[in-house]
Amino acid sequence: MHVPIVTRREPAINIPAFLVAWIGLLVVIHAVRTLVLSDDTDLRLLLETAFIPAPWSVASGYASGEAVIHAAAAAQGGAPAELRIALARYFAAETPRLWSPLSYAFLHGSWTHLGLNCLWLVAFGTSVVRRAGTSRSVILGVAAALGGALAQWLSSPLGTEIVIGASASVSGFMAAAATFMYARPGDGRWAFLANRGALIFIGVWLVANLIFGFIAVPLGMSDGDVAWQAHIGGLVVGLLLFPLLDPFHREPSRAFGS
Repeated sequence: MHVPIVTRREPAINIPAFLVAWIGLLVVIHAVRTLVLSDDTDLRLLLETAFIPAPWSVASGYASGEAVIHAAAAAQGGAPAELRIALARYFAAETPRLWSPLSYAFLHGSWTHLGLNCLWLVAFGTSVVRRAGTSRSVILGVAAALGGALAQWLSSPLGTEIVIGASASVSGFMAAAATFMYARPGDGRWAFLANRGALIFIGVWLVANLIFGFIAVPLGMSDGDVAWQAHIGGLVVGLLLFPLLDPFHREPSRAFGS
C-alpha cells in the first residue's frame, strides 16, 4: 500500500511573531500620525513622547535654563536663531517626560526612516529572537532604547533636538547578532571581542553609521539630523548585554585544578 508522504513547506520569509508584532505596531503608529492626526495634534504627541535632552539636564540640576538658551543661541546652522532660542526657552521650562527615554523609539520621522529600521530589524533581529527567545529580546530592545537615550543626553546635554526612532534598539539587535555570528564551537561569552570577523563587522557598521549621519539630510533620506549618538548607545548596550542574555553562550569549561 502506497502512503503518500506529506512534507510541510517552509515559508519563504519566516519572521518571528515578536518582530511581526513590533513592526506592525510601528507601522500603525506612523500611519495614524501621518494619515489621521492633525499637524497640531501630532506636534503635541511628539513633545509628549520624543526624547529631548535639555529638560532632563535642567530638571536634574546638571545645567540651568540659561545655559540651554545660551547654547541654542551660540549654535551654528540649522534652524534660524530666533526659532532655536524660542525652542530652548520652551524646553528649558518643561518637565521631562519620564517615559520619553523609551517612548521615543516608537515614533519615526518619515516612512523612509521607518522602512529602513524595519528592514534592519528583520535582517538582524530574526536570528537574535530565534536564538534568545521573546522575553530576552524584549529586554534587549528596551535596554538598547534606554541606552540610546542616555548616549544622546551624554553627547548633547543642552540639546533641544527632538529624538525619535527605533534605531537605537535596531543597533542593539545588530550588535547582539555580531556577538555570535562569527562564533566558533567552544567560544565563551566574550570571545567576539577577539574575533576578527566580528570586530570588522562592528567597525564597518560604525563607519557606515557616521557617514549616514552626515549624508542622510542632504540626500533627502531624513527630514532632520540623524541621532547617530543614540545609535552608538544602542550598539554598546547590545554588545555588553546580549552575551549575558544569550542562552547558548557558556564559559569554556576548565579542568579541575587548572
